[in-house]
Amino acid sequence: MKITKAVIPAAGLGTRVLPATKALPKEIFPIVDKPAIQYIVEEAAASGITDILIVTNRGKELIENHFDREPELEQRLLQNNKIGMLNEVVNISKLANIYFIRQKETLGLGHAVSCARSFVGNEPFAVLYGDDVIIGEDPACAQLIRAYEEYGRAVLGINKVSYEDISKYSSLKVENIKENVFYCSDMIEKPGKDEIMSLYSILGRCVLTPDIFDILKTIKPGSGGEIQLTDAMKVLANTTGMTAVEFTGVRYDMGNKLGIMKACTEVALSHPEIGPDFKKYLKKLVCEI
Repeated sequence: MKITKAVIPAAGLGTRVLPATKALPKEIFPIVDKPAIQYIVEEAAASGITDILIVTNRGKELIENHFDREPELEQRLLQNNKIGMLNEVVNISKLANIYFIRQKETLGLGHAVSCARSFVGNEPFAVLYGDDVIIGEDPACAQLIRAYEEYGRAVLGINKVSYEDISKYSSLKVENIKENVFYCSDMIEKPGKDEIMSLYSILGRCVLTPDIFDILKTIKPGSGGEIQLTDAMKVLANTTGMTAVEFTGVRYDMGNKLGIMKACTEVALSHPEIGPDFKKYLKKLVCEI
């Protein structure tokens, strides 16, 4: 079955980047001139996704506003003959069919995904974490979708993390199938040093089958007292197995202060408008440090 639906969980509180997230959802943090979540929606659309459900919570109305039309702004741009900018603004609302649902309690990523059950129905679907912007020539989501089409199993987007950092993420038991594709049979969220299965971790993307919803209903709160999506995917890995793809592209953690600054800096360097001038500025700044 062709994958046309995606879920973007964007209901996190953003506590790692307070106080900014008290006023502005982290998903709206700009990377130069586009909010982080627009990069994620663009990736999904470039991967063939036509319908996207964004899971939000109280205080995240700015996300909905961004993907809506704004007639007054559009009229002003038209009057000033700023046609290129007008098209760019209007096209944001045309990237995909975008829907919203509120997660009324922040009970974890697994709970956020379970809110999408009626939207997904009985279809496989992609999940793109709202914290993770991945930029590359080949959309990360598309890489996972191709693996699903080839192997017919749920798919994990993975990369290696350092030994020092693996306890902050998940750790997977994997066997190589070919090149950057693996078979995953087990995983653990936030492992202790004696629980590490490998340095491969799930980083921001997966393709799931609808049976994940019944599994999520049985999952008890795990790490942090939350319903962890990893715990539900562990059941899939233990039973049917999962495919794992070491995706290409650069991942930026937009729930992390350093990740935000890396994203802004690296995207600015290649930006068509400001790239050359920003590069000169950075060279001058480095010489002065």
